[in-house]
Amino acid sequence: MAKIKILSWNVNGLRAVLKKGFIDYIRQENADIVCLQETKAMRGQAEFDLPEYTEYWNSAERKGYSGTAIFTKEKPINVINGLEDSTEFLDSYGDANKEGRVITAEFEKFFLVTVYTPNAKGDLSRLDYRHKVWDPAFLKHVKKLEEKKPVIFCGDLNVAHQEIDLARPDTNHENHGFTDQEREGFTNFVNAGLIDTFRMFNNEGGNYTWWAPFGGARQKNTGWRIDYFLASESLRKNITGAFIRSQQMGSDHCPVGLELEI
Repeated sequence: MAKIKILSWNVNGLRAVLKKGFIDYIRQENADIVCLQETKAMRGQAEFDLPEYTEYWNSAERKGYSGTAIFTKEKPINVINGLEDSTEFLDSYGDANKEGRVITAEFEKFFLVTVYTPNAKGDLSRLDYRHKVWDPAFLKHVKKLEEKKPVIFCGDLNVAHQEIDLARPDTNHENHGFTDQEREGFTNFVNAGLIDTFRMFNNEGGNYTWWAPFGGARQKNTGWRIDYFLASESLRKNITGAFIRSQQMGSDHCPVGLELEI
């Protein structure tokens, strides 16, 4: 069996985080695979020296928006960008499947998917779309992959699943990121046999991955856990650790990770 470490981070702009110690941190973490969300860049716009990694990008058609990337030391068998193309992804905001939100990489023993889930918006104007279109389509994608081999997916899911996953659940029940519909979407992942890997090792509150960039939220740890690693039940025996790097600065999110032997 080989030991594998996978890292996921919503960097909220790769070009910005490059100026805040990103390269040093990636070298220090020394993960086998690095998944990024909200890169807000196209390949070639951000220059950095990580020759040990092969880069795979899915950038939004709209410049400076959304986007995902995977950097990996082992080249995948295959890489696919996006979900199955369909007009169902269109809404008043555009086509979420053209926003660079998903990359699927196939390795020998598992699929790895990184995802930047559409935000329901502060006025909940994208909530129905997210609940009725995106979350079901993404789950369908994962389950279809699972027919071939186990799946790990990671990224910014833009939802705190349970009350333990945010500092102030009582005042956020009607707010985006903690509505019943968004939480139900996550529950559907769990009911479909996908494991919230961090909760395999830690069932305590206070473990957050995103903090509002005002009011001293990060200093006070008034945060939300909205960045995750989920994995097929068949991988449970292979998972040896899951972590949140809450002290790592550079973005309003912090990195999260998964360790396994497979």
